[in-house]
Amino acid sequence: MITYEKLETIILSFPGASLSFPFDNKTPVFKVSKKMFALVAIMNTPLSINLKCDPEDALILRSQFEAIRPGYHMNKDHWNTVVLDDTIEEQFLIGLIGDSYDLVAKSLPKKEQRKLGLA
Repeated sequence: MITYEKLETIILSFPGASLSFPFDNKTPVFKVSKKMFALVAIMNTPLSINLKCDPEDALILRSQFEAIRPGYHMNKDHWNTVVLDDTIEEQFLIGLIGDSYDLVAKSLPKKEQRKLGLA
């Protein structure tokens, strides 16, 4: 199973990604600029991560993977919860994280995107 430490390293490798704890000291939130793109439930066994997702893709992923569910405590149309129970391959998970990052980064003002080297 993927560890939180490895997950954090992967997420923070995206340009401009930052870590904060705005809700409590048990819920790491990852942002690009000031917008959240990942939230990890470190108290869950196994870990789970909430990721932003295109609404149509979210439904498809939920139908294909038991470990991908509507976003827990999130907008169910735009967020998925991915349970990291080893049924989701690491490379696929990295792709899901990248998709979440891209959705949020593309919503940033062009000036901010340029600053991050994305535009």
